[in-house]
Amino acid sequence: MAQQALSAGETTRTRALFGLLDAGGWAWAGVKAFLWLVIIIFMLGYLPDRAYYFTVQKTLDLGVLIWSPVNLCPPENQTLPCPPPAGSVIPWQPSPSELALPAARTDGAVIPVGSKLLFVGGSDGTVASADTFQADVSGDGNFGPWSAGPALPEPRSDAAVVFYGGAIYVIGGYGADGKATSTVFSLTPDTTTGELREWTTEDGLALPAPRAGGAPAVAGDGVFLVGGVDGDGAIQSSIWKSTVDSRGALQAWEPQANLYAPLTDALAAFEGEYLWVVGGVTSTGQPTGLVQRGETAAAGEAATGGHGGTTTTTPAAATEIVKVGIKEGAGNLPVARANAAGFIANGVIYVIGGDDGTGPKGEMYWAVPDANGEIASWQTLAQTDLPAEGLSGGAATASGSAAFVVGGTTEGGVLASSVRANLAPQPPFFQLGILGMTIPALGLQGEVGQQIGYLNAALVGTVNFVIILAIGVAFAHRERSARLLRRLTRRG
Repeated sequence: MAQQALSAGETTRTRALFGLLDAGGWAWAGVKAFLWLVIIIFMLGYLPDRAYYFTVQKTLDLGVLIWSPVNLCPPENQTLPCPPPAGSVIPWQPSPSELALPAARTDGAVIPVGSKLLFVGGSDGTVASADTFQADVSGDGNFGPWSAGPALPEPRSDAAVVFYGGAIYVIGGYGADGKATSTVFSLTPDTTTGELREWTTEDGLALPAPRAGGAPAVAGDGVFLVGGVDGDGAIQSSIWKSTVDSRGALQAWEPQANLYAPLTDALAAFEGEYLWVVGGVTSTGQPTGLVQRGETAAAGEAATGGHGGTTTTTPAAATEIVKVGIKEGAGNLPVARANAAGFIANGVIYVIGGDDGTGPKGEMYWAVPDANGEIASWQTLAQTDLPAEGLSGGAATASGSAAFVVGGTTEGGVLASSVRANLAPQPPFFQLGILGMTIPALGLQGEVGQQIGYLNAALVGTVNFVIILAIGVAFAHRERSARLLRRLTRRG
């Protein structure tokens, strides 16, 4: 049977995208426009951006790495998992013997003051000491040999020591007779020379009652002193705050809401709108893993609180503690710890060593409270434990990216030595996943690196713009472009 021929003027319509769309229709035109938009953004936005960060960062992410089965970390991370968990530290290393304290000390405090470290008070395991030792801190985070610093007016151990408003404060602590005191000593270094000068007794800051083993915590507008024992050795639930005035001076101590449970030899840290109190010895005389959380007025009733607690009824200032409670489960330490070394840095709470009632321990635990004041869990790694036997009564601090634990008590006695760790493990320098990869980059630091990064980004953007312009000209003059391409091909 004969087929009917196409009438004059009719043409066949081609199909695009595997025959799904009409090549001359609006749908195919829209798809092509979208693809070109993506190409333009990629060439003029994404690639120049990656060129900048390739210059200034140590590694560069290409794509989205939801999960990577291939991870390579730098050797500086030593034995840490790759990638290292958030908040972990590069394994602790013993300091050389040249950096030991002039005398063994436990239950003292170490404070960074400008370009110096100051070790304050403590005891030799028997009696409190008035000695202080100072060491110069170098640019790489290490410190030099210790030398004698200005002695305290009286011996103190288990005192709360803070650096606030340009001055060092030694709050309470045990005296030479082994009883808790209520005194506060202060020292203001010379801002020009860095000289530490002499200690003075702050009569106006004397505690309302004697305290030793209290945990200090620094807030933006003052200093907290949490728990401790009184002059009769009874463990207390008090929280006191000294608020700074308009001149920057600390004022007389004011009571806050009491602890949910009395504690001494605990750790305290102020982070966000919450006061965290970790571990310690309870009124039963036994160490605990309990974590108590103090809420400020800013946190208010919106915070997901714990069980029980005490509440004040007076109007509250921004960082006044109005309620203290506990939360069962993951928020508590998985083990009991008292008299541990610890500090807070970069929003991470670190608990190092301590005593569980059977003797000093060497594990390190850390947790990162979220914005809602919740601790999901405490983490620990065998690689981040202290390098030798357990330790309690050590003095810990962070200085830049370095952390130190100085002195303390082990099963063998009181130490003069110290250990050091780095708080900034490096991320993987190479990762390979289904949706992206991480590659090594130049890592040029400082102003020079930024300027070179801007130049590289401008160069890549300019080259890509010229390429896009050439493609546009070629599409606008397809026949000429095809002839030129054939000539170039024949010459090649």
